[in-house]
Amino acid sequence: MTDNIDTGPDSDPDQRPSPARILNPAIRLEVQRAIAWVVVVGLAVLFVYISQSILVIFGGLVFAALIDGGARLLGRVLPVGRTLRILIVLLLSIAFFTWLFYFTGSQISQEAAQLPTLVQQQGIRTLAWLQNRGVAIDLSTVQNMAGQLMNGVSLVTRYIGGFVGGLTTLFLILIIGLYVALEPRLYERGLGWMLPAEQRGDFHVTMVRMATTMRRLLAGRLIGMVFEGVLTYALLAFWGVPMAALLGILTGLLAFLPNVGAIVSGLLMVLVGFSGGVDMGLYTIAVYVVVQVFDGYVVVPVIARKTVDLAPALVLAAQLVMGILFGILGLFLADPLMAMIKVALERRSERLQARMAGTTELPGGA
Repeated sequence: MTDNIDTGPDSDPDQRPSPARILNPAIRLEVQRAIAWVVVVGLAVLFVYISQSILVIFGGLVFAALIDGGARLLGRVLPVGRTLRILIVLLLSIAFFTWLFYFTGSQISQEAAQLPTLVQQQGIRTLAWLQNRGVAIDLSTVQNMAGQLMNGVSLVTRYIGGFVGGLTTLFLILIIGLYVALEPRLYERGLGWMLPAEQRGDFHVTMVRMATTMRRLLAGRLIGMVFEGVLTYALLAFWGVPMAALLGILTGLLAFLPNVGAIVSGLLMVLVGFSGGVDMGLYTIAVYVVVQVFDGYVVVPVIARKTVDLAPALVLAAQLVMGILFGILGLFLADPLMAMIKVALERRSERLQARMAGTTELPGGA
């Protein structure tokens, strides 16, 4: 006759459940959900704290795409190594800006110093003219609104702090962009190694498409900037509008910002034009309309067919959000960021379509 030995889990201390284990499945599920929410909130808080650094890194990638595009274009006519082509692109860029500041530096600096005063005077005259026409406008209220707008537009200045911080941020963007442009495959492989092996091929295809889209987008932006800047300067100088060179440069630079840039440059142009009389003011309005209409209906459609075509309302919304959150840096990077998001979403849609079709080959290839 054998003894009755209890072989249940409670008889062996090693087989007993841990005191920290939740036996109730419903309670365990709720705890898992709570942990998931804590992780999501923690990641969101972390993203807020490092968002400025991420934006600077993205700015470096944009600059790298700009350098890479110039090197690729130069490679079509100059069969030399990639590093040498990048060096030539950088030297040509430095030479251009040196020439620009050497020949127009003193004139541009004087005009830039006079522009804020001129704009303020013209703004006061415009408000006074509206008041004389029966429009009820309180000058103090307008000034307070303008001050609040300037204070609330940018959070980035509180993080990078003034002129020195701005130069530091610009320096970091240039250095990051230069390193990435010299060895883009190195950083792409580094990111790919962080992913599972079965996802690395799709990651490579996505990165290639993003890089191509970024180069085309920046090439289109540069063409538009040169066109608007040169044409604006030529038309304004023809009529003898003050600060024609400065307005041409500002128009060209602001052309990098779709929607917002055209409004700001046009407002500055018209204010300066009316400082020389009604005829000159009307002429500057005509110049603005001609430049924007020709750019919008001729240059932009031609460029968009070979680059990336983004919905204007979507770009404007992204600019407003990025401008409020990150200031001028976010405003400049909103358009490239939306282009990258569009590429990622299109790639995801292709994967879903391939999965639904039961195939392993994704449409579009690399």
